[in-house]
Amino acid sequence: MPRILISNDDGIYGQGLKPLIRAMRPLGELVVIVPDGERSAASHSITLHKPFRIQTLPMELSKSDVLHVYISNGTPSDCVRFGLLELLKHKRVDLVVGGINHGANLGEDIIYSGTVAVAREAAMQGIPALAVSVVDSHHKSFEAAANITQKVSRMILRDKLPSRVFLNINVPHVNGSKPKVEITRLGRRVYGKVIPSGVDPRGHLYYWLAGDIPKGIPEPGTDIWAIKSKKISVTPLTVDSAAPILADIHRWKL
Repeated sequence: MPRILISNDDGIYGQGLKPLIRAMRPLGELVVIVPDGERSAASHSITLHKPFRIQTLPMELSKSDVLHVYISNGTPSDCVRFGLLELLKHKRVDLVVGGINHGANLGEDIIYSGTVAVAREAAMQGIPALAVSVVDSHHKSFEAAANITQKVSRMILRDKLPSRVFLNINVPHVNGSKPKVEITRLGRRVYGKVIPSGVDPRGHLYYWLAGDIPKGIPEPGTDIWAIKSKKISVTPLTVDSAAPILADIHRWKL
């Protein structure tokens, strides 16, 4: 039976966790390790300056189905590292899944995403992986995300993925017919140049670094284009982020 590790960056109370677990339950043995709270935009950070702690918690999926999950004080990447390198170090892990994230992870946003970091960390450890996100909190969107995740996971378990490659899935708002699927590349997200500021009740200046919601450039074939077209995007990514300009840099004669 396949063994599947699940984590997220929305934490134990994340809206997409139970739909994902229910969808993955028929595929094999599940091991769930998630943060104890919200870790959105944690990126690929790991805990260095305090102990990593873990505990178990029963999660009721139905009246007859209770799964004991692990919760930690760490980041999404911590959860995956602990799962693969300690908790399951003597066992085979066939797949790692991150999500279902509440909020899209498109274009350059994947750099900030703790959800995508779950899949990237697994790929770094040589385990096939995927991350999945929805653009909104409509229950049909989570249902569509769970369905496509189960379908893609079955294919990965059957056919595997190339070494150090992982998938990033985004699901649009769904309130009707089943959305089509597009295999895409990363698009571009344009962030505002202004950091909003304000003054708190005690007269102290503060800043809001998140700023405005970034705008996407919907170039055909990109994940942003697919979402704007009300389609599910499946984007293959790689751990290797080296730029293909080695010959140009060699000419600098450093």
